[in-house]
Amino acid sequence: MANKKMMKVTPAQKKYQKLEDKHEFKRPVLANCIKAFIVGGLFCVVGQAITYFYIYFFDFTEQTAGNPTVATMIFLSMILTGIGVYDRIGQFAGAGSAVPVTGFGNAVISAAIEHQTEGFVLGVGGNMFKLAGAVILFGVFSAFVVALIKTILIQLGVI
Repeated sequence: MANKKMMKVTPAQKKYQKLEDKHEFKRPVLANCIKAFIVGGLFCVVGQAITYFYIYFFDFTEQTAGNPTVATMIFLSMILTGIGVYDRIGQFAGAGSAVPVTGFGNAVISAAIEHQTEGFVLGVGGNMFKLAGAVILFGVFSAFVVALIKTILIQLGVI
């Protein structure tokens, strides 16, 4: 199909395409991957430090420290987004800042900040969960399905 489109291209369009290819900015893919890996890894180090903090100071176990750690990481990303730091991290690291759970916090608070001029109820409240709403809905529905399957298996005596 691409060849058919190329056949219909006029000589002027071909000349422009060559000029465009010549001046196209080459993206530093390897450097971007390394930056994303390092920043994502640093987020994980911070998360691990927070986990150890909860274990050491609040007598959590490794299994129970996970939930407050995730909540703390989301909260920190929301604070950093609110003061404008997370945006700079995102510009530098790309997916390294968007993929971890901190990206979820950034997405929620960014929508809220963007629509704050429309008021707290319709602006912030109505738009805060545009992206996050789907994630929360999927999480709740998935948890319901897994709990239902587990309950059925327990009733059947399989578990």
